[in-house]
Amino acid sequence: MDRLHALRLFTRAVELGSFSAVAREAGVSQPTVSKIIAALERDIGVRLIERTTTSLSTTNEGRRFYQRCRQIADDYADAIAEVRGQVQQVIGKLTVSAPLGFGELRLNALVTAFLSQHPGLEVELILNDRMVDLVEEGVDVAVRLGGPLPPEAVAREVATSPRILVASAVYLAGAPVLRHPDDVESHPYIGYAGLEPRGTLTFTNGAEHVSVATVGPYRVNSSLSLRQCFLDGIGIGSAPAWLVQDLIEKGDLVQLLPEWTLPSQRVHLLYPTRRYLPRRTQVFLQSMTAAIRALPGFTLPAAA
Repeated sequence: MDRLHALRLFTRAVELGSFSAVAREAGVSQPTVSKIIAALERDIGVRLIERTTTSLSTTNEGRRFYQRCRQIADDYADAIAEVRGQVQQVIGKLTVSAPLGFGELRLNALVTAFLSQHPGLEVELILNDRMVDLVEEGVDVAVRLGGPLPPEAVAREVATSPRILVASAVYLAGAPVLRHPDDVESHPYIGYAGLEPRGTLTFTNGAEHVSVATVGPYRVNSSLSLRQCFLDGIGIGSAPAWLVQDLIEKGDLVQLLPEWTLPSQRVHLLYPTRRYLPRRTQVFLQSMTAAIRALPGFTLPAAA
């Protein structure tokens, strides 16, 4: 059995989700693909894929084996490219994970611009707000906004986004004056559900620290919905600058208490712990680092 060929067919079966799709891509019959992968399973003594009449899925062992096989395929492709003098080409597939709000508002445009510069590359952008397991889910790069970082991944801090207090001019026109953090308690506060500590904001101005209680009728676990609430004038709220800076610059929102600061949000790019990264991953990390830093509402991290 040609094990390298079998590994490549197995890898593509996981990525494409069907033996028929692999067969069409490889120019062979579907039964041939099925027999080769079955022979691979017999050879290593482990079931890798669960088959049904309509779909296939990887076993736990299959998911882990896929990651190693994909690395082997990447190394093999890099070796071929090097001997052919094509080491600078960026080709292949990248799976990228990012938070939903940031992905829709900012990252989607960055990725499509990146793709236009690298026509040999394919990117699958997965947007959700949960912590992903990079190895188990086959993710090459994940964007992480704040929060704890998984210990098994390599984390590159690329930017920081200051958290600021905002409201719409329409809301402020009929609201009590807000000159000091203590005044926050007189305003309905619209918060992000589930992530920020409920009921407390801590402001800093030099050596002075002030913690205030927040009270409001509404919390929502969507960055884009929170942004719209501010625009609708429901109340005041805090948000990372990347979410609202463009609205402040257009005059749709007003930054409140600008001399006071709130804890900033750190932005990391995560990737699985590997000795060697495929060229496409290296280029993507470099490009996204520069592109994110250039977005409104971001500053360089302290160590940069």
